[in-house]
Amino acid sequence: MTTYTLRKGSPAKTRTDVVVVGVVRTTKGDLEVATGGEDVAAAYGRRFKPLLSSMAFRGDPGEVLRVPTGDTLPSGQLLAVGLGAADGVTTETLRRAAGTVARSLGNAASVALALPLDEPLRVRAVVEGFVSGLYSFTSYKSGAEPTSVAEVTLLSPTARDADAVAAVEQAQVVAAAVARARDWTNTPPNDLYPEVFAEQVADLGRQQKGKGPKVAVEVLEPEQLRELSCGGILGVGQGSAREPRLVRLTWSPPGARGHLALVGKGITYDSGGLSIKSGSSMATMKFDMGGAAAVIAATFAIAELGLPVAVTTYAPMAENMPGGRAMRPGDVLTMHDGQTVEVTNTDAEGRLILADALAMAVEDGPDAIVDVATLTGGCVVALGEKVAGLMGDDPTTAALTEAAERSGELLWRLPIPEESRRAVVDTKVADVLQANWVRWGGTLYAAAFLERFVGDVPWAHLDIAGSAWNSGGAWGHVTPGATGYSVTTLVEYAAALAAGPTD
Repeated sequence: MTTYTLRKGSPAKTRTDVVVVGVVRTTKGDLEVATGGEDVAAAYGRRFKPLLSSMAFRGDPGEVLRVPTGDTLPSGQLLAVGLGAADGVTTETLRRAAGTVARSLGNAASVALALPLDEPLRVRAVVEGFVSGLYSFTSYKSGAEPTSVAEVTLLSPTARDADAVAAVEQAQVVAAAVARARDWTNTPPNDLYPEVFAEQVADLGRQQKGKGPKVAVEVLEPEQLRELSCGGILGVGQGSAREPRLVRLTWSPPGARGHLALVGKGITYDSGGLSIKSGSSMATMKFDMGGAAAVIAATFAIAELGLPVAVTTYAPMAENMPGGRAMRPGDVLTMHDGQTVEVTNTDAEGRLILADALAMAVEDGPDAIVDVATLTGGCVVALGEKVAGLMGDDPTTAALTEAAERSGELLWRLPIPEESRRAVVDTKVADVLQANWVRWGGTLYAAAFLERFVGDVPWAHLDIAGSAWNSGGAWGHVTPGATGYSVTTLVEYAAALAAGPTD
């Protein structure tokens, strides 16, 4: 367990295993120690900059350098982390730098962060980044132990600021939620299938502590789903020996200033069904429940933070497998709201389970619905692995974009053109066509399909097919594998709803 302490003090006089300072580049290209680390630079004197230069350190974001301390500092090691241009240091720069530092500490038990921590938002970003950067998934590695640091000291002039102290606590709650979403998404599909996933969420609900309101957890089993006419969830899950579930979470704090509905895609494994994927495409399909993991984790974080906004969360869970009872292209399914859907591609299953969940969310009368899903390969082609696609109405997407700017997560708004809306109803046998075979614009088509099930409720859709999984090396605070993408943005969005309009 890592302890985070906010206090004033000189990094040049702090005794710890590692002291960390930021380094920036001036407009002239010179290296300067960033705010918070001036005392360290002073302790080294004129030899500090030449020392950095002699070791080919440029101060680029993500760059880390171990600097010999000798008798200059009482700390065992000095770590310099690049922050880039002096006039471009943002909260996101600091979040990513802190994550990079966390992975660069080796076996250090204590660390002092002397970074620009002159306001609560920066304090929160650094703690979030550091906690997320420490993350590792070692559950299946024999004898492996996760990296841990016993004590982290944040050296900041805001140490006695109540908002800064609160920021440290809030950051730990949100980062723990990100880690929870990552753990679920990284877990192999033979150990995390709908029944187990749902039970783990129910266990989390039972483990809540404190005297205040709690998140209520309800697990809907197949028979209940049949009674509710959830044809999408049942249709996708019928080819698997692992039957589907739907988890409904409810957070109802007193004095709630709004009502948010969250919906997350929970395909615990996606083989493509009868429209089977290629072998190489199936290798990481355990991550297809990343949207459900994110909305569930975010809901518990919102509750733990005590945000005065009501939240209703729906996480439909199914395993998409081929088999004698599997859904077929040509089948017609009846959704929860009575709309019928002609199935044309069993590998476009996510939109089917989301349709039922969205229709149920509409019945709750929320102020807005946000759904999160690893939905389309086209989104990965368009935006890559670090940027999510955002679609929906103007006010909701604008508010979600602002939340993402605060959280540091990357997204880009895409349109839902009328052409896609017309194509979705181009079927002679049902109300809605699940998928067409046009090779381009599949992400937009999927959003147009989901839009059919939200009615007039303000709505935004996040396609995280790329951003939910990091197939490369670590960058910033994002580790390989599951990223927990959207947890921080959803919490920020809920916080904004709780705060009410700013005008």
